[in-house]
Amino acid sequence: PAPATALAAAAPRRMPSLADRRVQEAELACTACQDPTYHLGLDTYRVPMALHELNRARLVRSMLRELGDDDGNDNDNDATKGVILLEGGKQTTRYDTDHEPVFRQESYFAWAFGISEADVYGTISLPSGDATIFVPRFDLTYEIFCGASPHRLTDELRTRYGVERVLPLDELPDFISSQLGEDDDARLHLLRGRNTDSGNMAVPASYEGIEQHASRRPFDTLFKCMVDCRVIKTAAEIDLMRYTHWVSSMAHVEVMRAAKVGMMEYQLESLFQHHTYTHGGCRHMSYTCICACGPNPAIMHYGHAGRPNNRELEDGDIALLDMGAEYHCYASDITCSFPVNGKFTDDQLMIYEAVLAAQVAVIGMMKPGVVWTDMHRTAERKILEHLQAGGVLKNGCSIDDMVDADLGSIFMPTGLGHLIGLDTHDVGGYAQGTPARSNRPGLNKLRTARILEEGMVLTVEPGCYFIDILLNTALATPSQAKFINKDRLGQFRGFGGVRLEDGVLVTRDGCENLTICPRAVSEVLGVMSGSPWPPEKDVMPEMKRNWTTRDKGKMIKLDVPVVD
Repeated sequence: PAPATALAAAAPRRMPSLADRRVQEAELACTACQDPTYHLGLDTYRVPMALHELNRARLVRSMLRELGDDDGNDNDNDATKGVILLEGGKQTTRYDTDHEPVFRQESYFAWAFGISEADVYGTISLPSGDATIFVPRFDLTYEIFCGASPHRLTDELRTRYGVERVLPLDELPDFISSQLGEDDDARLHLLRGRNTDSGNMAVPASYEGIEQHASRRPFDTLFKCMVDCRVIKTAAEIDLMRYTHWVSSMAHVEVMRAAKVGMMEYQLESLFQHHTYTHGGCRHMSYTCICACGPNPAIMHYGHAGRPNNRELEDGDIALLDMGAEYHCYASDITCSFPVNGKFTDDQLMIYEAVLAAQVAVIGMMKPGVVWTDMHRTAERKILEHLQAGGVLKNGCSIDDMVDADLGSIFMPTGLGHLIGLDTHDVGGYAQGTPARSNRPGLNKLRTARILEEGMVLTVEPGCYFIDILLNTALATPSQAKFINKDRLGQFRGFGGVRLEDGVLVTRDGCENLTICPRAVSEVLGVMSGSPWPPEKDVMPEMKRNWTTRDKGKMIKLDVPVVD
């Protein structure tokens, strides 16, 4: 028989499928940052709309494979024919008034189309991948107060968003019927599935008359494919997230410089929002800003309506500021902790260095194949080691025994971190076919237990907190109390806590830290006393910060040499 290599050489090369060709073409358009692009003028980041063309092409390729088109021939399988229908976010009003809160697009729709307007539908034809958006036809009153109705701007919108067609919304029913035709195998794919963070459901698109296609509406494919695609970021998405993290990092630095005893927490929030909007074009925050000072860092999600960042900063306070801006719906999530008066006490320094050591350990180990629950345990161990060295926990006791007793969850009751993308707590944490949530204290608060893959972006946010109700529980639990020096622990009542949080990309052989905030103690104190940032030298290369800045709407690399 002929050698296998000869047979392989003689076999005809398979032509790339239409889906593969669309992926390749969109990747090239992203790399070249071809028009159309999204930006907000001045020097704000230019997002190629090909980013969303690439997302759609990846989705189509994933859908075709899931539907059984394994050989890449898009035309030989009737099961792959049909259309994907997505419904964008709706403009709402505040309770019974006509006040309209600033609209933010629904995340799945933003991922697929990048469209800013409300009340829009979008379709992706299968197997071609052609995109069509459907815009409302508003009346004269709308046009007087809000400008031209979108249905009058179809050519402009088609160019702006880089889609094949823009049609008035009232043409959607006929378009869907024409896409499905008489072929009983053609399907109308709708999005429905549970968000594993919120427990809420993604609601499938609906319009008057859709019931006539009830027998041809599967719900079991689109959600899985979209979630899987969103978890792994493209190069274009990563570059956009470098921008959001750069904007937010620099805003944190400005707030750190400005913070003074006698200010109010909400003033720190205001400064952050001002910087990210003025200098970054970020109209939206990724989440409610947490500006917790003094004892308030012990409240994990401080800043809500009942705790509205309204405490005055006092001498001796630690400030824990968890704030991140979003741009073009892509999030950042960053936490800095620092002494308000610019000087760490010995106990503050001990806790800060415990959390920093945990962050460094995790970042040093992150790479494809690593299990996220193992990273959480690594962070716990580092914090427990430092608490033991600082006298809070008894010397001579085994750290392994402390972990087995779930003592780590007393001081770090939150998960180590989460996936991030178009949402702060991004989709896919406990997606179908991935490891289930643990029942163990601490681990059960993780928003994912996944094995890391190249292209994932996760937050690394270890923390050490002194929460009275948990401290009391530990002291009342013999298996935990035996490790604790009660009197020394009592000195940390009212301390609050420390958290450090960076957004980290998993790369082929390690990771890249998208956040470029001060982390070493010398960096924090230096920035607070007026030192330049970014620094002249990198004193913590183990943080793997990718030093970047913005230039003419693009992100470029900065040369920050490692300290000798």
